[in-house]
Amino acid sequence: MVIKRDFYLSKLIQHKKNGMVKIITGIRRCGKSYLLFKLFRDHLLESGIKEDHIISIALDDFGNRKLQNPDELYNHVKSQIVDNEDYYILLDEIQLVPEFESVINGFMHIPNADIYVTGSNSKFLSSDIITEFRGRGDEIRVYPLNFSEFYSVYGGDFDKAWIMYCNYGGMPLCLSMETVEDKAKYLTSLFDTTYLADIINRNNLRGNVEINELTDVLASSIGSLTNPLKLSNTFASTKNVKLSANTISSYLNYLQDAFLIERAVRYDIKGKKYINTPAKYYFVDLGLRNARLSFRQQEYTHIMENVIYNELRLRGYSVDVGVVENVEKENGVSIRKRLEIDFVVNLGNRRYYIQSAYSIPSEEKMAQEQASLLSINDAFRKIIIINQPIMSGYNDQGILILSLQDFLMNPEKVLNF
Repeated sequence: MVIKRDFYLSKLIQHKKNGMVKIITGIRRCGKSYLLFKLFRDHLLESGIKEDHIISIALDDFGNRKLQNPDELYNHVKSQIVDNEDYYILLDEIQLVPEFESVINGFMHIPNADIYVTGSNSKFLSSDIITEFRGRGDEIRVYPLNFSEFYSVYGGDFDKAWIMYCNYGGMPLCLSMETVEDKAKYLTSLFDTTYLADIINRNNLRGNVEINELTDVLASSIGSLTNPLKLSNTFASTKNVKLSANTISSYLNYLQDAFLIERAVRYDIKGKKYINTPAKYYFVDLGLRNARLSFRQQEYTHIMENVIYNELRLRGYSVDVGVVENVEKENGVSIRKRLEIDFVVNLGNRRYYIQSAYSIPSEEKMAQEQASLLSINDAFRKIIIINQPIMSGYNDQGILILSLQDFLMNPEKVLNF
């Protein structure tokens, strides 16, 4: 099974020979090694790079265990560079090498070497590695399969593929499994024995009960505004557990550091300022989220919102939750109302305001969805994404109405419709 990951491959190609070490990060098992050792390596060979000028080392391979010694690794790679032509050094699971930062710095002094590294486990799944190579590290963040990558393999009816994706997500190995029982078992085990184990080990947590409970609460409330204090009160009232807001804040950071969840903060559009609390939390993979809830709590309205958020993030957009204040008159009295916009999306000088609507069955519902968008007095594009078989286009109010299918299959094209 070949899964094309053209978006990330093009990034690696664009960043070739830029004088920086390419650091491929992302949640474990999302396909970083496949991207580097299969897709990128094939590209290099097709581009005319000689095979002996591509130094590929999987450091978790038992046959390469000697190369986990930093001196052995450095000397081995140096011995492979025998001329002045370009060499590409591809190192997988670099965190297995003690003092790997020093080794990579040594490689960066080789003028004809271009360096690419991936890693996993708690030591690499954090901002630490980026901090270490500040100014010299070029991070390429990899996410689980988005819908179009998933669909390129799954194929068939869009609606059936959408439901499967909403339930079991985009972890590449999961896609290859035949039965839903195998998928569910794999995702549940992956979360418990890999991700949470890494978090507990890295942060020296005494147990896993509290962070397990927090993860479940977050999984059951994707797309809802919350903050550490509110979550602390939830624990006290529903679980009779005392967990301070500071502890919860730390746990939220641990989950973000491991690339399991992401935080979207609120942005006051008219006031042009951020409101740090409350915020929304989204899971990087819906299959992992659903595994926490035993695949029972399938609220497609919130799941669709999470999928749209992930699609925007993997394409490099910053994504905030929008708030716009509007003054309305009721019975002759002016009333200030705060309206929410699902996503305020920015990249460079581009901005989009996006509403996610699972369905719009009536004119009344359409008026409700576009009310906040029409309250914004600027010229940036305003969009409603709807999970209905419609022809995408602009309505009379100048709002772009996109079908979910159009957005998921070709987001960059339709965002600039």
